[in-house]
Amino acid sequence: MQFRLQHDSTQMEAGAERKVSCEIAAVAFEREATLLAAARLGSGVKVTGFLAARSRTSKSVVLHATEVEFKEGD
Repeated sequence: MQFRLQHDSTQMEAGAERKVSCEIAAVAFEREATLLAAARLGSGVKVTGFLAARSRTSKSVVLHATEVEFKEGD
C-alpha cells in the first residue's frame, strides 16, 4: 500500500524553536498495510521503518513502514 505521511512539530535548533512541516511518501505491506487501510484520514500515527530510494534510478526517498502504532485519542 502506498500512502503519504504529514509531519508537523516544533523542534529546537541552535537554541531557537523552529516549526517543522513536511510530507513524505511511504509504503506498507502485510499487517501495517491492513492497519493503515482501516485508519481514519488524519489519524495520529507513529510509524517506524527505513528510508530507501524510490527505485534503482531515483534519488527521491520513500519510507518503508515496518511498524505502525496509532496514538491514543486520535
